[in-house]
Amino acid sequence: MPANLRDRAAPMSLAAPQQTVQVHAGPHAYGAGAKVLHWLVAGLVAAQFAVAWTMPDIHRGTPQGGLIDLHLSLGAAILLLVALRAALRLGRPGPAAHGGNVWLRRAARATHLALYALLLALPLLGWANASSRGWTVSLFGLLPLPPLMPAHSPLGPLLGDLHGLAATLLLIGVGLHVTAVAYHQVLLKDRLLQRMLPQPR
Repeated sequence: MPANLRDRAAPMSLAAPQQTVQVHAGPHAYGAGAKVLHWLVAGLVAAQFAVAWTMPDIHRGTPQGGLIDLHLSLGAAILLLVALRAALRLGRPGPAAHGGNVWLRRAARATHLALYALLLALPLLGWANASSRGWTVSLFGLLPLPPLMPAHSPLGPLLGDLHGLAATLLLIGVGLHVTAVAYHQVLLKDRLLQRMLPQPR
């Protein structure tokens, strides 16, 4: 091969691996902030369900304290982090979808929106129900939050029922989300989960 052709070919061969890495880590991966918030919320939601299943049943006149306080604080933390992540998502949309069936992408988008809505509505309903009971909601005792409705409001029981319904819907939504990720990883083998994991250096 003449020298001038070898000189032209060398930069192209060096540039190809760079382009592959950029496509994998750029438009198809979430940012570091989104990843941290995602896994923080996932951990808090898991802890919240564990506390909800082990804390005492709540009836009229149930006193506040113990696991109930922890449940309220976890809900406040989830609300704060999900609101922050939603704000970041509005300012910086998620990575572009890469391939796959159009109906799968639409279903994934609908599931994500439903999860956002439930993760915002669920703690708000619990907070309002707690306010109607005269309880004080705080962020782990460090930041007291104002009541969302007057104590002894007649809407309290209804909001409590809606809170329980929203929790069931969230559990179903999380199950669908995890199943979809497993489907992509095991059957489609498109490494979708890597978009939410730390990128290799």
